[in-house]
Amino acid sequence: MLLAAAERRLQLADRLAAAIHDPRDPQRVTHAMADILRARIFAIACGYEDANDLDRLRTDPAFKLACGRLPDSGTDLCSQPTCSRLENLPDLRTVIRLGGVLVDLWLSSYASPPKSITLDIDDTLDVVHGHQQLSLFNAHYDERCFLPIHIYDAATGRPVAMILRPGKTPTGKEIRGHLRRLVRRIRARWPTTGILIRGDGHYGRAEVMQWCEGNGVDYVFGLAGNTVLRRLVDETADDIRTRRALEHKPALRGYTETQYKAKSWKAKRHVCARIEATTMGLDIRFVVTNLANGSAEHIYDVVYCARGQAENLIKMHKSQLASDRTSCRSPIANQVRLVLHTAAYWLMLTLRDAVPKTHQLSKAEFATLRLRLLKLGARVSETVSRIRLAFAAACPEASLFRAIAIALQPAPP
Repeated sequence: MLLAAAERRLQLADRLAAAIHDPRDPQRVTHAMADILRARIFAIACGYEDANDLDRLRTDPAFKLACGRLPDSGTDLCSQPTCSRLENLPDLRTVIRLGGVLVDLWLSSYASPPKSITLDIDDTLDVVHGHQQLSLFNAHYDERCFLPIHIYDAATGRPVAMILRPGKTPTGKEIRGHLRRLVRRIRARWPTTGILIRGDGHYGRAEVMQWCEGNGVDYVFGLAGNTVLRRLVDETADDIRTRRALEHKPALRGYTETQYKAKSWKAKRHVCARIEATTMGLDIRFVVTNLANGSAEHIYDVVYCARGQAENLIKMHKSQLASDRTSCRSPIANQVRLVLHTAAYWLMLTLRDAVPKTHQLSKAEFATLRLRLLKLGARVSETVSRIRLAFAAACPEASLFRAIAIALQPAPP
């Protein structure tokens, strides 16, 4: 019921359904497009990631009530074949529109355009278990897989875009294309908002950096070290190594910056280095950026290293909402699944945001929220005039459940 309240606030199922053309005869439709999406997204959020689970959940009174049907006398929800047909219905243009719905949902989550935003971009391993289209063998992971791209808003942890792609490292042209389409959509709504793109060394490609510089987009990307880079920072590295030995410290860290031009670059770029001397030797990490302000220490430690939080968000997306359940043969159907799992992510975030900030669950992971607030035992009674939900008298989160239900009610007109 809390998920239903969160979905009503976002109008998520209706927005996604509006992007899908329904070829069915309206007079013969039992399950509307929005109802199918709603049931599937609720099931994913509750930990039932397979469409097969709806064969049992379709008669569950609480699920029926959450989807707007009477718990006892109402029509049962859709079954697995109906969900599977929906996942395989969209074409490429429809999938692009569905991705645009998620981007617009993120844009609408701000009451007013922010002064600046930071977008974390990263790819993640999605192991396949068959011969799905676009799956490739990746020697680094020693698996046949996809490598979907995840993009998150660093300030809020909200998902911005999820893009299914083959199991190989993305090229500079591919990354540039994804970023160009995303930035174009953002600037259509927020023309004055500053944008910072942050990613690891996979995304520090010449095409990407050149496009960012030509379109007023800031970036901070990891940069693989080489002999030339190490020679440029050798003086600082030698000083740090010497001071560590003289001061008898187990480790000593320092920072420096330089100008560097790779063979594939058309101009020199600003490179910051983090140099750490230990008893095991030197460890040097580099980042490349077009940020004009800030010391090398600030750019590396504060700006770049904060991207590590995006990996935690990806872990929640995969391990707690099973977004790697991309077992369809068609890549378009698998992209639809990724959209559905991201929609469930939005519902769980909305639910968590409704928890009072002083409560211990205000920063809980999705699995904890699911156990404490969603998968509760209750008696559902349907009468002529009302539907009553009776929870156990000893329900440990009764007051919190009540507070969230009130907080998720739509604002009065």
